[in-house]
Amino acid sequence: MSTTQSKPNDGSQTQHAKATRTFELPTLLQRRDGEMTRELLLQPGQHGLGMTPASLLADTTTTATCGYCATGCGLRLHIRDGEAVGLTPETDYPVNLGMACPKGWEALRVLDSDERATAPMIRDTNGDFVKVSWDEAFRRFCEGFKQIQAEHGNESVAFVSTGQIPSEEMTFLGALAKFGMNLLHGDGNTRQCMATAVTAYKESFGFDAPPYTYDDFEQSDCLVFVGSNPCIGHPIMWERVLRNKNNPDIIVLDPRRTETAMAASEHVQLRPKYDLQLLYAITNELIKQGYVDEAFVNAHTKGFEELRNHVANFPIDDVAPQAGVDSVQLRRVVEKIGRGKAVSLWWTMGVNQSYEGTRTAQAMINIALMTGNIGRPGTGANSITGQCNAMGSRLWSNTTNLLGHRSFTNDDHRREVAEILDIDIDRIPNQNSLAYDQILDGIRAGKIRGLWVIATNPAHSWIDQKGARELLDQLDFLVVQDMYDSADTVKHADLVLPAAGWGEKEGTFINSERRYGLLKKVCKAPGEALADFQIFRGIAHYWGVGEMFAEWTDPEAVFRIMQRLSAGRPCDVSGIDGYEQIDACGGIQWPWSSEDNNGFEPEQQRRLFGDGVFFYEDGKARLIVDAITPVPEPPCDDYPFWLLTGRGTVSQWHTQTRTNKSPVLRQLYPNEAYIEINPANAASMNVSNGDPLVIRSRRGKATATAFVTPTVASGQVFMPMHYTETNHLTLSHFDPYSRQPSYKDCAVSIEPASARNPVERENIQ
Repeated sequence: MSTTQSKPNDGSQTQHAKATRTFELPTLLQRRDGEMTRELLLQPGQHGLGMTPASLLADTTTTATCGYCATGCGLRLHIRDGEAVGLTPETDYPVNLGMACPKGWEALRVLDSDERATAPMIRDTNGDFVKVSWDEAFRRFCEGFKQIQAEHGNESVAFVSTGQIPSEEMTFLGALAKFGMNLLHGDGNTRQCMATAVTAYKESFGFDAPPYTYDDFEQSDCLVFVGSNPCIGHPIMWERVLRNKNNPDIIVLDPRRTETAMAASEHVQLRPKYDLQLLYAITNELIKQGYVDEAFVNAHTKGFEELRNHVANFPIDDVAPQAGVDSVQLRRVVEKIGRGKAVSLWWTMGVNQSYEGTRTAQAMINIALMTGNIGRPGTGANSITGQCNAMGSRLWSNTTNLLGHRSFTNDDHRREVAEILDIDIDRIPNQNSLAYDQILDGIRAGKIRGLWVIATNPAHSWIDQKGARELLDQLDFLVVQDMYDSADTVKHADLVLPAAGWGEKEGTFINSERRYGLLKKVCKAPGEALADFQIFRGIAHYWGVGEMFAEWTDPEAVFRIMQRLSAGRPCDVSGIDGYEQIDACGGIQWPWSSEDNNGFEPEQQRRLFGDGVFFYEDGKARLIVDAITPVPEPPCDDYPFWLLTGRGTVSQWHTQTRTNKSPVLRQLYPNEAYIEINPANAASMNVSNGDPLVIRSRRGKATATAFVTPTVASGQVFMPMHYTETNHLTLSHFDPYSRQPSYKDCAVSIEPASARNPVERENIQ
């Protein structure tokens, strides 16, 4: 495996201006008999606002990575008297090149909210929250979970983490939970967005390794988007597509006529969940038309004959009518892919959040490999990541993978980690954690009695939401660690730990193109809220394992530990010269090993597999195919509509715990749930724009406002995922390989709210 050649480092700065670094503010804590001191949660060398606080007394700027999506834009923060007072996009940052979406522009505004969690809270015997000291909160945390472990075993407590905290905090959390607290089970909410891509890459390439760099958006002459709407979901990436000077063909496979599809040269508007069959049909036709790079396939892949035999069962003329598309159009798509000199294939949640998502992603990987479209500018089978640090979670959360993307079941890997961390190998579990859905099943079965939720909101976001909320209430002890006390999951908690957010702490995020970027502290967290990092330090102390984490004094110290853990791995970052180099370079893509850093500084745009060598022992990628599986819940007479879900507008994000705190963003999207419905279906029900509708599935019911639009096909409807109503309806089923939920399809019925009597309408709402 190789990356693009780098440039010699002559000691000068890169094009990205060096920025001022800021550090965690001191936080006064109540003492507990002299044990819990102010110094415990301070970072060594900290005084005031950082290394050179005097420099921040005057007006200045500093650049930090945005904390919303995994694009990883650079934001120029304007500092006055040591506090950020505004921001603008960073013009020289190699990701966004001076652009920002509305969420990025409002990143500071959402921190200033009266819904922020500002003090630890415990639920009293009356069911009300009462504020307590950090001393009491840490005591309750440890007593609650230790009591459950003593009565029911270590496996009776689990944690659910996030893709939205820095990598250093993820590493600390995973090590503390697994090695310090003896928890076996922990998963991240990246299971909801990226598990499919992880599994697909691991099986095909031998490692979870997105091969691309954002420059590929501008270098392709043919871009294929499957289940991806970057115009809305990742608008800065879409801006990079618009900068492409090659007049590229843009091909979109999507059941909806999305904003991206409207700009495409070919919109293949297939029926829901026919993407795998369609990709197999395209693969078959590419082979038949002779568009295979046989030299590359023979030298660098395994499984081509099995692939050829499998896709032969999917002729275009048979598959096209089943998928609801035109075979002539499909042949045009094949020609454009086959004749393209630099073809890139991109997918997001429309593929990942599917019960066949892993194999669908691998169908795109197969096309890229067999046509030789990998390792060169403008090529690749490229997963666009969702959350700001989902890549960090994949490498460093210590959930389904051991630190550095190792395996818990590999004794050599466990030994490596134990030696690097100087801990007993027996502290490292030798079996894998349950996945997110299996943790919830464990609660249902009474096997998991305590849960720690960090920076995620499953009471809103988890599939079949009603069932998830019931399970949260079934727990003996639920701890929620969050920025906002208004988050849906907080309402179910027994203990709430108030956390600092983006801009109030430091660390690194890893974006979709594998780039480490810096998060910086430019604001004070409100009240007694602490950085998650410092909360973990406090828990380690009270749990009695503080000595195990004596070296874990501050985020950059943990980054150095991460570097040691990465050495020799495909994700090696041992060559990065600390936070200062990341800052000066405008981020650094992994890998960047100590061997790479030998008088060279990292090139800004580096892609993987330029030498055709993959991460298997034989260096060859795998071409993987599988049987088609039936849709778990197709439409029927009682529930005649497909329900599709996805992003609503550029201004919305996830469960809206942040975006709805901005008055500007709230004006840019409908504040109430809406549902897109085709004009023909609306006319048949005598429904007009703005009418209230009742939507039912086998799980529950919801109300939403009708949005009549031809962008959805007849028999299909679409609801944005950001509203709580949407997951009242979704079906709890999963990809068997990645365990990722399939949010994008279930069967529903729809009727006007006025069709019911007034009493029932009131109960519905």
